[in-house]
Amino acid sequence: MNAAPADQLRLLDLAATDTRRTQADAARRNPPQAPRLRELAADRQALARELGQRQGTVDDLQAELRRIESDVAVVDARRARDNELMRTTSSAKDATAIEHELASLQRRKDDLEETQLDLMERLEAAQAAVDEQQAVITAASDEYALLASAAEQHIAEAAARLEQLTRDRAAVASGIPAALVTLYDKLHERSAGAALVQARTCLGCHMMLTGSDLNVIRQAAEDAVVTCPQCDCILVRTPESGL
Repeated sequence: MNAAPADQLRLLDLAATDTRRTQADAARRNPPQAPRLRELAADRQALARELGQRQGTVDDLQAELRRIESDVAVVDARRARDNELMRTTSSAKDATAIEHELASLQRRKDDLEETQLDLMERLEAAQAAVDEQQAVITAASDEYALLASAAEQHIAEAAARLEQLTRDRAAVASGIPAALVTLYDKLHERSAGAALVQARTCLGCHMMLTGSDLNVIRQAAEDAVVTCPQCDCILVRTPESGL
């Protein structure tokens, strides 16, 4: 295939635009916040599960505390009844029995209040653990929201760049013969598409041209479209090519 050297030179602008389009598309599909967002999303279930376990401990302690408080109320009611009986009884035997029961009820109340105090201390610690875990979840949620917003902005900006570069590419391609663009597009599927030869080196694959390959390129007509023997992109020759 043959094409004017000036048209071949324009392929470099096309290749540079395609490189920027590839970069913009990659930025659109993979914002820098994505790895951390995936990590936070993966952590969400574990954080919620831990919160549930800690809240379960609080619920169990609260239920046990309510049971103890109920038992204390029962003991207090019985003590009040026995005290009333003590004031009204005229039987020494009954009075002795009531005194024994009051002593037993006092010991029971002392035990219950000790247990109650222990439960309250444990409940305070358990609630603090819940609050701590909730703070971790809130911080993770806030971080996720901030990163998600930043990622959306990054994607939008990259998409806008991609759209503009696509228009730029169309403008560049319109100034190059269609057959040459078609060949470039085909080669671009597996290489840079087109690259400058500089100091006998293909800047598409950065391999130096030597031996018979270099002789073939030297002997090619100025308007001949030649390709790199290594990466198969179109070699754009200029006075700096060192041929």
